[in-house]
Amino acid sequence: MSRWRRLFKFCLVGLMAVVLLQAIGCGPAKVADQPLRLTIGLVSYDDGASSLEKYQRFQTYLAEQLKAVVELEPVFNEIRAVEQIRDANWSLVFAPSGLAAIAMAEANYLPIFPMLGAPNQKSVLVVRSDSPFQALGDLANQTLALGEAGSATGYYLPLYDLYGLTLKAIEFSSTPATTLEWIASGRVAAGAMSEDAFQQSRSAFAGDTFRVLHASRAIPPGAVLISPNVDRNQQQYLEQAMQNAPSNLTADAGYVPNAPPPDLSQLIALVNKVRPLEPRVKEQPAVLTLGP
Repeated sequence: MSRWRRLFKFCLVGLMAVVLLQAIGCGPAKVADQPLRLTIGLVSYDDGASSLEKYQRFQTYLAEQLKAVVELEPVFNEIRAVEQIRDANWSLVFAPSGLAAIAMAEANYLPIFPMLGAPNQKSVLVVRSDSPFQALGDLANQTLALGEAGSATGYYLPLYDLYGLTLKAIEFSSTPATTLEWIASGRVAAGAMSEDAFQQSRSAFAGDTFRVLHASRAIPPGAVLISPNVDRNQQQYLEQAMQNAPSNLTADAGYVPNAPPPDLSQLIALVNKVRPLEPRVKEQPAVLTLGP
């Protein structure tokens, strides 16, 4: 009997091993293989409530598809977004071009989808219509408004185009609407923002209040990026869920699921050229040149 008992125990152990291997082996992914927690980061600016409501529908969809806890973490300016990206606190980032370039160059985030938007975005320097200034050089020794560090159209592109000038001062605005208010009141001589933001925000003022003094080179739209801390298998499930999302949800979240991510290599190179100027932008006067 003892021999049969030993044989039975041996078979039982073998059966348990087979069951265990099946549970952890190849085949369709189980819930345990999915990300337990996913944090989505985005910049919400001043249209927060309506923007967040749209992302919340996408958040619910992603949580159901991945059987994961999905958190939405909006911030209201680029400075805070850059901090979160550099610390890799966000699993997934919906980033405009400037933030996307920083996420790729400084934090090894991987772009997976392009954001919705004009394929050729530009930064514009705006002045009052009655301003005497006609060219960039005329802005020497004037006070200008730029966006927060991290914004391609509000910060990096205008700094690149203003290289070589000495400005009286630079003030930093959190929104394009605020920049236009400062220009209209005379607080600043000119201000930088995206061309799209200018067209949207100028409607709050009389039609002939502003004009564009200068437009920058064109840059690609932003991107959806994934953190280097997200497991490769989890990344695959995440991308698949985002590709298969209903069109109304992808439109709400503002990304294109069936297109390759944008090529931001030239923008990354431009940001790297502007970086050495950053210690000077808060000085008065702000000397936007390199060297002693």
